[in-house]
Amino acid sequence: MDAQATSGSVRGAVVDPSGAAIAGARIEIQNPVSHYDQTAKTDNQGNFVFNNVPFNNYHTTAAASGFQTSQQDVDLRSSVPLDVKFNLAVGAATSSVTVEAGADLVETDPEIHTDVDRNLFDKLPLESQSSSLSSLVTLATPGVAADSNGLFHGLGDHASNSFSVDGQPITDQQSKVFSNQLPVDAVQSMEVIEGAPPAEYGDKTSLVIVATTRSGLGQNVPHGEVDTSFGSFGTYSGGFNLSYGGDRWGNFIAADGLGTQRFLDGPEFATIHDNGNQQNYFDRFDLKPSQNDTISLNFQFTRSWFQSPNSYDMQNATAWNGLVVDNNGLGPNGLPVGATDQRSKIRTWNIAPSWTRVINPNTVLTVGAVRVRS
Repeated sequence: MDAQATSGSVRGAVVDPSGAAIAGARIEIQNPVSHYDQTAKTDNQGNFVFNNVPFNNYHTTAAASGFQTSQQDVDLRSSVPLDVKFNLAVGAATSSVTVEAGADLVETDPEIHTDVDRNLFDKLPLESQSSSLSSLVTLATPGVAADSNGLFHGLGDHASNSFSVDGQPITDQQSKVFSNQLPVDAVQSMEVIEGAPPAEYGDKTSLVIVATTRSGLGQNVPHGEVDTSFGSFGTYSGGFNLSYGGDRWGNFIAADGLGTQRFLDGPEFATIHDNGNQQNYFDRFDLKPSQNDTISLNFQFTRSWFQSPNSYDMQNATAWNGLVVDNNGLGPNGLPVGATDQRSKIRTWNIAPSWTRVINPNTVLTVGAVRVRS
């Protein structure tokens, strides 16, 4: 496994003019482009930390009662923790309103890319539950066109696309016919690199989707979601996700299922022989035995079963004609010919452990492995 870290941590402290710690200060980190937005409060020592932050530029804000608000811009580009210190001045005795223009985040990345966080794509109406990650890429990325059965076309070569999930490269065709996808519920943030992807992502020349999954690290208060839906073509779905953990460990679980009478994009307007179902399970466990070490384990199981859609001729076949003789309505096995019944089943196990060690501010060691079985 060619491990490439996709997230890091932002930590720091909030102090008053005398250098004393300010407990309970509210810290916000956000990117107005990707819509990433997280908040935290400082502990009794005035410290705070944001874990699993995707590499990007961010605005950070510190606010506390009785003190003036302070802001800083940070640029997170590696697994080395980014330290930020806020010195809050004592608030003025009189009330005032100050209107300021927000500073733009200027990125120095040379490649064309699109950043999207789940605070944004939670609001997007994905057209395909069974290939939701492809739908997300298609809707959120300029220059990407949708194709049948969950495929999409980026700028450049046909189907020359690649995924990088928490540093794990996935270069297989990502469509309903060939493979199962990571559920969108498991994705925290996504960067789509177009045109000429950097060399570290291999030889793909069209599109690279860098996905950072969700983590329970630092989630001292468990939280989760449950959803269900029913729609046309006899489509029903349901799922849940749960995030929980502590300061040094965390676990995130997501599971969902889908059943429909229109699993693939059929050749006819009517849905003929097109039933299918899919199940997804994703689990990410994180452990921080020390400030410089992070151990992660991603586990995913996906299964899909679906019929290959028929055309009218395939559905209503009643006879088999040889090249020379007519078999009087019988097939080559001597039995009456019926509707074509082609079906497929895909099952995939994915186990990907990794270890990240911060050796010094300029050196990070990342070791990973992967076990995939389909």
